Amino acid sequence: MTEVAAPRRGRITPEREAELYAAVLDLLREVGYDSLTMDTVAARTRASKATLYRQWGGKAELVARAMRHHKPGGAADTDTGSLRGDFYALLSHEDDTDLEESSALMRALAMAMHHNPDLRRAFRELIIEPELDELNRAIRRAVDRGEVRADNSALDCVPHMMIGALITCAMIENRPPTQAFFRSYLDAVVLPVLGV
Repeated sequence: MTEVAAPRRGRITPEREAELYAAVLDLLREVGYDSLTMDTVAARTRASKATLYRQWGGKAELVARAMRHHKPGGAADTDTGSLRGDFYALLSHEDDTDLEESSALMRALAMAMHHNPDLRRAFRELIIEPELDELNRAIRRAVDRGEVRADNSALDCVPHMMIGALITCAMIENRPPTQAFFRSYLDAVVLPVLGV
């Protein structure tokens, strides 16, 4: 059944919204996406299902918005004068705990996204596209500065490299990604392939 996105109404305070989002993420960690239901969210948060559907339209949007809310504000407009500095600034808005939690949640939701078009659409709109926009702004600044050639064939691969590193670090090395890991990965892999 396809979930219908309902227009959000302003009846929930920002504090209550943050509380609901935290509960959704806790439930995701506990039971996974497939077993998470609006009933369980309603019970955990002492909210009515009608309120949840009125605010978010369905589980997919609620989960994606909870993930978006969980992510600290980006540094997309920070121009440090170098691609390395801009990438470091983008990474600096998530500490090691945030990176570990994001990585675990993304791995848990990856399979569900393949089988659920509503979740895939909500994630694309609320998580993936804003992240890609931040990354692409940093890359465009580097191209404009002449730091990276505009015809570098690796430019389109940067998001794949970054997201792949986030998701696979725990699988390959049996440890969560950290700031140190990402800085090392940027310096050893991403920046050299871009000619920086």
